[in-house]
Amino acid sequence: MSRNDLHHIFSQINRPSRYLGGELGSIKKDDDKIDLHFALAFPDVYEVGMSHLGFGILYAVLNGLEAVAAERVYAPWPDMEEHLRASDTPLTSLETERPLADFDLVGFTLQYELSYSNVLNMLDLGGIPRRRQQRNETHPLVIVGGPCAYNPEPLADFFDCAVIGDAEEAVVELCQAVRASKAAQEDRAALLRRLSSIEGVYVPSLFEVRYHEDGTIAAIQPERAEYARVHRRFLNDLETAPYPTAPIVPFMNTVHDRVAMEIARGCTRGCRFCQAGYIYRPVRERSPQKIVELIDQALEGSGYEEVSLLSLSTGDYSCIEPLLKELMDRYARRKVAVSLPSLRVGSLTPELMEEIKKVRKTGFTLAPEAGTERLRQVINKGITEEDLLTATHNAFTLGWRRIKLYFMMGLPTETDEDIEAIIDLAVKVKRSGKGTEGGADVAPSVSTFVPKAHTPFQWEAQLSIEETVRRQHMLRDGLKNRKMRLKWHDAQLSFLEGVFARGDRRLGQVLERAVDLGCRFDGWQEHFNFERWMQAFAELGIEPAWYLRERSEEEFLPWDHLDCGIPKAFFIRERRQSLAGAYTPDCRTGPCSQCGICDFDQLRMRLTAAPAEVKPAELPPEPVASEERHKVRLRVRKEGKARFVGHLEFMTLFHRAVSRGHIPVRFSAGFNPQPRISFPDALPTGVESDAEIIDIELSQPWTAQQVVTTLNTQLPDGFRVLEGASVPWQIPSPASCIGEVVYRVELPPEAPADLAERLVAFLAAPEALYSKDKGRKTVTVDMRPWVIDLDLAEGALMLHLKKGSPTALTAHLLGLSTDQVRALRIRKTATVLDQ
Repeated sequence: MSRNDLHHIFSQINRPSRYLGGELGSIKKDDDKIDLHFALAFPDVYEVGMSHLGFGILYAVLNGLEAVAAERVYAPWPDMEEHLRASDTPLTSLETERPLADFDLVGFTLQYELSYSNVLNMLDLGGIPRRRQQRNETHPLVIVGGPCAYNPEPLADFFDCAVIGDAEEAVVELCQAVRASKAAQEDRAALLRRLSSIEGVYVPSLFEVRYHEDGTIAAIQPERAEYARVHRRFLNDLETAPYPTAPIVPFMNTVHDRVAMEIARGCTRGCRFCQAGYIYRPVRERSPQKIVELIDQALEGSGYEEVSLLSLSTGDYSCIEPLLKELMDRYARRKVAVSLPSLRVGSLTPELMEEIKKVRKTGFTLAPEAGTERLRQVINKGITEEDLLTATHNAFTLGWRRIKLYFMMGLPTETDEDIEAIIDLAVKVKRSGKGTEGGADVAPSVSTFVPKAHTPFQWEAQLSIEETVRRQHMLRDGLKNRKMRLKWHDAQLSFLEGVFARGDRRLGQVLERAVDLGCRFDGWQEHFNFERWMQAFAELGIEPAWYLRERSEEEFLPWDHLDCGIPKAFFIRERRQSLAGAYTPDCRTGPCSQCGICDFDQLRMRLTAAPAEVKPAELPPEPVASEERHKVRLRVRKEGKARFVGHLEFMTLFHRAVSRGHIPVRFSAGFNPQPRISFPDALPTGVESDAEIIDIELSQPWTAQQVVTTLNTQLPDGFRVLEGASVPWQIPSPASCIGEVVYRVELPPEAPADLAERLVAFLAAPEALYSKDKGRKTVTVDMRPWVIDLDLAEGALMLHLKKGSPTALTAHLLGLSTDQVRALRIRKTATVLDQ
């Protein structure tokens, strides 16, 4: 299939805006000036990948390099994969539609073990041999990174190298090494040896794994003595770290559709189950002034309506209260909300909760993790029941209506008494809201503990599926009796996650077989197929439950040659502390825990001294709203790939263009003010238009030409304002006064020979019934009242409608299915308003 003919695929799949590219902020470099093409590959669907801040950071870093072009590729949803395979079309990048196999480097981010099947499937769809032994100098270098790269052994047969740790500087050095290797005309083996000299880069082919007869690892033998351990890469200072101030603004709504600001990296709370708390140490904070500066630039470049402050424990940030107050005061007039997704009971002061309440009143999430004080001591959670109940009472008193509680089950030393205590604690939280303003709605959820590499619990056993289900039912029934509903994580998903989290290279063959059997999107319940995975394990004679067993502290672990910066001796000491129920204080406020991560010179904890207040940056004076009301009516074009942007996506896109252009739009009154912009009825996805009529109410007297010119500098390719006019503010919205809409449909070569007669017969008929499926029932609609006139003109069918779907009407007239009609070029050419 021609790459210029993709609209035939886009017209027949769900959410085609996943695959369009061309978003505001995306970068398309001149290929004549590029000597290194880098594909950033996310092994999940677009809306998940676009929500990942690290992916955006690397995109900005790489595209900031001369002669390097970074492009994005995401896992295609099964409907898109089906079309790609049926048409023998390779998986391509969004920016230039370059096939994956034509890149020099393909870098996968590994955020979750259950995305591994998508990695192999994306290699297949991209035309790249799966196994590194099958690839040579003509194939891309396959790289992995992210938190799962701290034990990438199950994927070791499929990637060439991994970046362990912070990647911002490492990827630059990696690109430099690849360019130098190309210039020297080195073979793949020489390139890999060159890459192994970069701190933080792991080359699995330079290590040989040997096993005992009982299946445990006997040794991981390095090819060179000086490359026996791979040390994690560190970014010393977050203050000077790169950040994407011109983020890519997707057409579709993503999982996290906002400016994401990393205010700190690392956590020293020391929760013994938490891998992130160890592999991202030490704590490095950005200064409040730098945070404000970067957020200002990101909002200016995106038009987003929300800012999220990110870290492993946002409430622990040294200046959180003055920072939050400054941000909320600063952005209130722009109707931009500020949120904190990561909160910890111990950091919730009444003052902080007062600030949070201003933007987040409907839900409040806390993670006690365990139901008893004893078990919270085991995991080093460091919060008491009193702390939790004080926080929940304050939240309900301040007006929150619902509190979510996150727990884990299967933690080391857990008993049925600990499970019952979760029920009791949830009941106490519910009681803490009795008589308060907010009420007392409590929503508990539980996940299964999965031991992770580089934690004090890396040796512990994981619950079997059967025991997981038993404890889930125990919780479910106990909470149901107390009028609460439990949410839990699927036991089979947790089982498979645990197998790969502590797996070794032998799992690669299982993964490969599972992909051949059709496994993909395993983290999505609707696509996860446990039976196929069990078939793969059985065929290869591997017992998956073996990987969930308790490990001996003397056992050689699959990741022991990868150094996260914390010695194994510290994890052993912490494990023994946990079994003794001993608490290890947070070294942010207490004594150094001697974890070994800091050199106390360049690599050290970097905290921001809390000022009395955050110095506000200078802002232009807020315009005084005119008492007069103003309205501008616009005619907007939507064409090319942009026609596959859905109506709600188009509305969001337009709102953000108005925001970026600082157009003085008037907002509605009330608790949740919205910009007063009136849109036409929804245009069917895939239909082009020269006549989308949009009204904007203004609080200041801008000319229509000012609005047109400003919007055309902000709208992405495929959208353009053709003209504008000032109209009386009382004039009805376009959708309420449409008199006629004209569509032009390009006729297919096999159009009916008697089409002219069909048009005459349709216009003469008293009715024209059309049946369509709507949910579980079939609805019959009379199309005749929709139609004003029909005619033929220069190989096209012209539809003159009062209302209704041009797709359904065209299908009826041409005798085609709606899927066949969606592949035709349909364009709205005119809108006539009754006024």
